[in-house]
Amino acid sequence: SGRNDAAAPTQKNQPHIIFILIDDQGFNDIGYHNPNIKSPTLDKLAAEGVKLENYYVQPICTPSRSQLLTGRYQIHTGLQHSIIRPSQPSCLPSHMDTLPERLREAGYATHMVGKWHLGFYRKACLPTRKGFDSFFGSLTGSVDYYSYGSCDGPGLCGYDLHDNEGVAWGQEGKYSTTLFTQRARKILESHDPAERPLFLLLSLQAVHTPLSPPKSYIYPYRDMANVARRKFAAMVSTVDEAVHNVTYALRKYGYYRNSVIIYSTDNGAQPFTGGSNWPLRGRKGTYWEGGVRGVAFVHSPLLRRRRRVSKALLHITDWFPTLVGLAGGNVSQSQGLDGFDVWPAISEGKESPRREILHNIDPLHKPSAPTMTWDASAEEATVVASKRPAFKKPKKKKLLKQRPKQKSAFMLKKKKPHHAAKHKSKLKSKALPKQNSLPKLNLKPKTKVYSQLHLKLHASSAPSGLRNLSVSHASRPKSPPKSMSTWTVSQNQNMSRSGPPPPTYKTQYKLRVKSKSKRTLTQQQNVSHPELTPTPHVGFQSVWDTSVQAAIRVGDWKLLTGDPGHGEWVPPQVLPTLPGRWWNLERAFTTSHESSSHKNVWLFNITGDPYERQDLADQRPDVVLQLLARLAYYNQTAVPVYFPPDDPRANPNDHGGAWVPWVGEEEEDTEGEYQGVYKKVKNSNKKRKKKKCRLCKLKAFFLKLNTRMMSNRI
Repeated sequence: SGRNDAAAPTQKNQPHIIFILIDDQGFNDIGYHNPNIKSPTLDKLAAEGVKLENYYVQPICTPSRSQLLTGRYQIHTGLQHSIIRPSQPSCLPSHMDTLPERLREAGYATHMVGKWHLGFYRKACLPTRKGFDSFFGSLTGSVDYYSYGSCDGPGLCGYDLHDNEGVAWGQEGKYSTTLFTQRARKILESHDPAERPLFLLLSLQAVHTPLSPPKSYIYPYRDMANVARRKFAAMVSTVDEAVHNVTYALRKYGYYRNSVIIYSTDNGAQPFTGGSNWPLRGRKGTYWEGGVRGVAFVHSPLLRRRRRVSKALLHITDWFPTLVGLAGGNVSQSQGLDGFDVWPAISEGKESPRREILHNIDPLHKPSAPTMTWDASAEEATVVASKRPAFKKPKKKKLLKQRPKQKSAFMLKKKKPHHAAKHKSKLKSKALPKQNSLPKLNLKPKTKVYSQLHLKLHASSAPSGLRNLSVSHASRPKSPPKSMSTWTVSQNQNMSRSGPPPPTYKTQYKLRVKSKSKRTLTQQQNVSHPELTPTPHVGFQSVWDTSVQAAIRVGDWKLLTGDPGHGEWVPPQVLPTLPGRWWNLERAFTTSHESSSHKNVWLFNITGDPYERQDLADQRPDVVLQLLARLAYYNQTAVPVYFPPDDPRANPNDHGGAWVPWVGEEEEDTEGEYQGVYKKVKNSNKKRKKKKCRLCKLKAFFLKLNTRMMSNRI
C-alpha cells in the first residue's frame, strides 16, 4: 500500500482507537508478570506504554462487557446476576447508549470483531444495532475454536459465527483467533485512516476454554508438566501473535502514529483449566482480587509519559468517558455514567479521579433467611419470621437449567408495573453522583436519605432507600420506587434492613468518608451494645444485610459481604495433573461446613495487603460500617435484576442449526413481561434429600474405590 505512517491525521486529530479485549486471562498469564509465559509482543508494547497495575474488571464475561460498552455498573443495567446464556431473552437495556454509538456520533467508523456475549434474542440486541458499523464473530459466551459450535446444555447446540446480521457459514476448521485477526487486518486495510478515525473492538475468544490451540504453539511449552497449563500458555502465545499482526497492520496502513492501543482482560483466570492468578486470591467468578484485578496496558505514541507503571485506581467503566473524551465526543449526553475520564491519569501520571469501585451487588446470590415484614409507617420495625421451614436456595446451575415449561414449580413475584417513561426520567434525576463530589451530595434530612447517615436501628430513622428495595417489581424500571407502606421482603430480596428497636444503651461511631477535596462527611451510627465493645455484626445488619453478595472498594479498603466465591490461593500448576472433580467436591463440602459459622463480612487493606491474607473486619468495625453505608447508598440507585427464564424458541434446531435472534421485530418487546425473577418454593425437602444422597454416593464411591484397591493389592 502507498499509505504509510506519514499519512495526514484526521481534521480534529482524533486518534484511532484499537481496543483488544481478551477472555479469561489471569494476572499471572502474561510475560511481564510471569517469565514462563512467552508473550514478547505484549511485553514490548506494555514496556513502551503504560502498564495498568491497579486496574479492575468484573469477575465474569457479560458484566465486564456490558460495563465496557455502557460505562455503567451492573446495578444500573439490570445485569447484576450471572451471565446472559444463549437461550435467555435478555440483552443490554434498549434505552441505554453505548460507547460505539457515542464514537460514531463523533465521526468514527466503528467495527467489532470477536465475542459479543451481550444477548441476541432480538435483532435490536445485535452489535450492529448497538453502534457498530460491522460485526464479525460469535454471539454466545463459549464457542469451539474450530467448529464454531456453541451449546446451552445437552442437545441444545448450534453454529455461532456471524457476519453483520447473517450467519457466516463455511468457516469450520479455521482457528478463531487467526480468523478474527485476519478480519481485523482486512478492516484496517480497507479503511482510509486519513479520511475518518477508526474504533476497532477486537474481542478475542482466547484464552477461554476449550483449550485447543494449534499444536505448533504448544511445542515451546513442551517442558511444562501440566497439560492444561501447557495448552493455556500456548493460547496466550496465539494472542501474542494476533496482537503482533494487528500492530504490524496499524503501522503498514498508516494508523500507528495517531493511535491508542488498549489491551485488557475481561476477568480473572480459572486455575483448574490452565489459567493462573497467582499470587492473587480467588479465581474467575469470585470477588476476590484474582477474579476482578485485571491485566491491562495502554500503548500509544500519544501518551505524554511512557515506559512506566501506573498505580492509579481504574475500572473497566472508565473506558467509556475516557475514549469518548479522547474522540472529542460529548460525554454529558450520557446520563448516569459510573466511569471517569482517566486519560490524564494514564497519559500524564496525574491522580486518578476514581476513589471507589462498586464491584457489584447481586441480590439473587443470597442464602435463605426468614421472611421479614416491615411497616414503614410505624415508628418501629416489626420483624415477623415466617413459619415455613427455611428454604435453601437451589444451586445456581440447577436454577439456570429451568425452562419456562416448568413454570408451575416456580412462584413469580409480582408488583405493580411502573410506567417506563416515568422511570426513565427518574434514572436521570437519581444518577449516582461521582465520588469526588461526595460532600456535595444533595442528601438533606427531609429526603430521608443519607445526610449525616444517621443509621439507627429504629425503622423510623432508617433512610427510605434502605427500606424500599425490591428485586421483584417491573422488569427493567430505571430507578427504585420512592415509598411504600407495609410490604414483605422475601428470602432473596431483603437487601438492606433496619433491625428491631435497640435496648436503651447506645454508642455512636463517627465515620468519615474522605473525598478528593479532603473534606469529610461525618456520619453517626447508633449501635446497641452492652457497655463494652459491641459485637460488630449487630451494627452491620442494621445498615446492610450482610448475607447479600456484594463487594466495594473505597480508597485502600475493600469490603466483601455474603458469599464472595472460592477464596483459595492457587499456586502455578507444576504437577502433571490437576486435582480432579472429587477433590473439588470435597472442597465444596468443607467450604459449606465452614460457612455455617456465618462468616459473611471481610475487610482488607488492598494497598498494604494486595493478596487478601489479613482480614481486618473485626479490628476495624468503623471502616466496615462506613463501607456498608456506601453499599446501602449505591443500592438505592439500583434497578431490579433482569434474569428471565430460558425461551424454548431459541433452540438452534428450529433455525437451521444456528444461534440467531428468535423474537421477531413485529413482536412486542417482552422486557416488561417477566416482572421479577423466578424463585423455587416447592420441593425444598427433595432438594435436601438430593444433597444427602450426593454425599451418600460420594461415600459409596470411595468405599468401592478402596475395596478395589485393596483387592488389587491382595
